Amino acid sequence: MSTKTVERLDEATVLFAGDSGDGMQLTGSQFTLATAYAMNDLATLPDFPAEIRAPIGTTYGVSGFQLHFGSIDIRTPGDEVDLLIAMNPAALKVNLDRVRAGGTILVNSNTFEKRNFDLAKMDSNPLEDGSLDKYRVIQVELTRLTRETLKGWDLNQKEIDRSKNMFALGLSLWLYSRPIDPARRWLAKKFAKLPLIRDANLELLKKGYHFGETTEQFVTRYEVTPATLPPGRYRAIQGVQALAMGIVAAADKSGLKIMYGSYPITPASDILHALSRYKNHDITTVQAEDEIASIGIAIGASFGGSLGITGTSGPGLALKGEALGLALVLELPLVLINVQRGGPSTGLPTKTEQSDLMQAMYGRNGDAPLPIIAASTPGDCFEVAYEACRIAVKYMTPVLLLSDGYLANGSEPWLIPDPDSLRDFNVNFATKPNHKEDGVPVYWPYLRDEETLARPWAIPGTAGLEHRIGGLEKEDGSGNVSYEADNHELMTKLRAEKVQRIQQEIPPMEIFGDEDADLVIVGWGSTRGAIEAGVTRALNEGHRVASIHLRFINPLPSDLGKVLSKFSRYLVPELNNGQLVKILRDEFLLSFEAMNKIQGRPFGPAEIAARIAKMAS
Repeated sequence: MSTKTVERLDEATVLFAGDSGDGMQLTGSQFTLATAYAMNDLATLPDFPAEIRAPIGTTYGVSGFQLHFGSIDIRTPGDEVDLLIAMNPAALKVNLDRVRAGGTILVNSNTFEKRNFDLAKMDSNPLEDGSLDKYRVIQVELTRLTRETLKGWDLNQKEIDRSKNMFALGLSLWLYSRPIDPARRWLAKKFAKLPLIRDANLELLKKGYHFGETTEQFVTRYEVTPATLPPGRYRAIQGVQALAMGIVAAADKSGLKIMYGSYPITPASDILHALSRYKNHDITTVQAEDEIASIGIAIGASFGGSLGITGTSGPGLALKGEALGLALVLELPLVLINVQRGGPSTGLPTKTEQSDLMQAMYGRNGDAPLPIIAASTPGDCFEVAYEACRIAVKYMTPVLLLSDGYLANGSEPWLIPDPDSLRDFNVNFATKPNHKEDGVPVYWPYLRDEETLARPWAIPGTAGLEHRIGGLEKEDGSGNVSYEADNHELMTKLRAEKVQRIQQEIPPMEIFGDEDADLVIVGWGSTRGAIEAGVTRALNEGHRVASIHLRFINPLPSDLGKVLSKFSRYLVPELNNGQLVKILRDEFLLSFEAMNKIQGRPFGPAEIAARIAKMAS
């Protein structure tokens, strides 16, 4: 047995990459679970191919899972990769640019052959042509070792080869001193009804772990000490799970039944899957025949006294536009979750982008402003989902919740909140007439609350509260159909003012970094982690800079103008071609500078820090 040394690290970034069928998402998620048990702070970036069954060995079929973890404050999945595990040449080719100079590349050397070079469109063997000289390359015959381990087992060749990711997982766990028991327990539970598959995977996991200990290819293993996190109970959570739990919390706190109508669309489909597990919390899920039907189901549920919620991605938001306008003119509570992806049209269905802000702001006919709230981290998806539901009911309005593929699929440690710490969520249905016509008590559906301008919410069938609502313009108060010019202008302005009054729900803006700096970075949504990590790097390099982050895009915080007036230069990083920057320029008439990235990947802290340094020079 070789002698191993242990090197202690503050942080590390690992990327698993291979074909779609190589189980890289499973491998990455189990490594993440072990890292959570090791009490490190972490952030992940799953990276899926768009093709359902891309040809094996091709670059467009590569699936990846990146994990950044450490004992320090982790805000992003990492800039550069310390260890790339590449299961074939295509995975190496696609992800080589992510590996830092001097980083380690572990390859399944059994796949580095001419056929796979041709599939990946590689002219030579990178293990021999010198193109990897600036990296530490470790060749492991993962396929051969897997087959030898399972030789004599009653499994076919395909079943054996598909299990090689467990050997890679065991080796990775050993290399970074991760606990192996969480993966063992998961395998035992996952394959409890398939004992042969279970035992084979457990054996490979063990062999991979022991291989690291016994082979002379590794003379060093790494240890990352636990992070110092606020006290409490934590779990590793994905954004889609947090969105679902936020909705469940809203149901429990409000006492409302939830109807979630959705049509399958990447990357929003997993919300439907997650919510379907919470039937015991009065959550009903419906997979509709199309996007229009799914929002129609949600609107009908809200009319009936439940809270209607629907979820989609950019193309589905376009299809829901007319019905969203209907919900607005009806003034019914509704939450529409948009998990953004690259566009236009089908675009990049599995890649992240902040592509739909303009569509969320203006993508309806008529003057139809809606509240827009955006999540900033996977864990923040919980709070934002809860808040979107609360705002929708309190102000009797549809609310657009913006997430994106990075947040939805990514994960982080999440401090499970005390339910009593959540903001009050009270629901008051109308129970009696609220007006008199010729001395007779009647119910007027558009009499408004003085504070919120919300109209009352009456459950159909309640005696004495008979009323009509529909898509035509309403008369103020009575809700009768009205074509009067002055009334239409009044109702349009009332609906807009109702959205503006949501400003009273928005807490004061917080400034991150140097409050006396000249330069401020303004972000929204999933850019928060990269911006704040980039600002921290820039501060450590001696630059004076601050950042602010917007959770509400519509309405904007009431004190935003005052905060912006503290600074003289403004940078707005976005994963689009410039959308928030246009809204801010229009609102404040200031010289906001755009920083745009449209590559299907989130910003890294180094990109933000480099731009700050350039502006400071």
